[in-house]
Amino acid sequence: MGLHRSDIPEEVRAVLRRGAVIPAHPLALDAGRRLDVRRQRALGRYYIDAGAGGLAVGVHTTQFAIRDVGLYEPVLAIAAETAAEWSDRPLAMIAGLAGGTGQAVAEARIAVAHGYHAGLLSLAALRDASEADLIAHCERVAEAIPLIGFYLQPAVGGVVLASSFWRRFAAIDNVIAIKIAPFDRYRTLDVVRGVIAAGAEERVSLYTGNDDHILLDLLIPFVLKRDGAPVTVRIKGGLLGHWSVWTRRAVALLDRVRQTVDKGGLDFDLLALDPAITDCNAAFFDAANEFRGCIAGCHEVLRRQGLLEGIWCLDPDETLSPGQSAEIDRVYADWPELNDDDFVRANLSRWLA
Repeated sequence: MGLHRSDIPEEVRAVLRRGAVIPAHPLALDAGRRLDVRRQRALGRYYIDAGAGGLAVGVHTTQFAIRDVGLYEPVLAIAAETAAEWSDRPLAMIAGLAGGTGQAVAEARIAVAHGYHAGLLSLAALRDASEADLIAHCERVAEAIPLIGFYLQPAVGGVVLASSFWRRFAAIDNVIAIKIAPFDRYRTLDVVRGVIAAGAEERVSLYTGNDDHILLDLLIPFVLKRDGAPVTVRIKGGLLGHWSVWTRRAVALLDRVRQTVDKGGLDFDLLALDPAITDCNAAFFDAANEFRGCIAGCHEVLRRQGLLEGIWCLDPDETLSPGQSAEIDRVYADWPELNDDDFVRANLSRWLA
């Protein structure tokens, strides 16, 4: 038997339950497209000092192709070592899991060996599987590590998953959270409805991955019915590629959301930030070009700040789309209050040391 959710330190479970900023950790490469260990560590240090509640490593923003070039375990190890040596508070360490059952279980065991607490399970490799086969796959991987479900948007390789799937998934004992990232309100509701139908809303924490709907996901209560009675759940935090950049501001945003929710009122100035955040995401994630430049766009922001040397991805064809750099220029000019360049500038030399 592998790691069970009851084995996760209580202080880490508390972080996940309360809700946290969890950046989807990018991959730092040099000009030869080799791992840049110094800058990979610097990214982790940045996220920790920015106030992130955890790190998600080996996920979409880290590039799924790390598995093809032997970088999966080295990248997980660097992040785990960085968290252990740099942080004086509990961090939720989340490893991306991908591939068929054999591969996902093997990756789960690697993650557990490096001290990770949970696995974010991609189902992209099983897109032709039946719901029953998908659930059997999830149950098998859950024997090795606590799971975080991952509804990846179909535009970047995700599988469309019905509410019935999410009900059965949430019923798995070793599931602790779900990242909701279909970029679709109907499918977002499918996840919430499935968790409520499973009676799992107290055990399974909901995190937004809807980069086009971040703020409203965090602010809106989801009230749905179970056996005719209303059940209210909230999305507690975000596990986001968007939050791999301008992370310090993301932490401040989540704190402000939490204060607003606790007061039980509406903060119209906060609500007004929603289009600004989505506008920035459209530039970073290259929404105009079907998200083709989404990873390179995040790299470009980190490059401008000095955290990355360049925007190189493992795939030489994966780069900024035409006009994307100008769009990033524009959102920098339009929404300067959302960047954390001053924070990065003040700490960069220390993170790169």
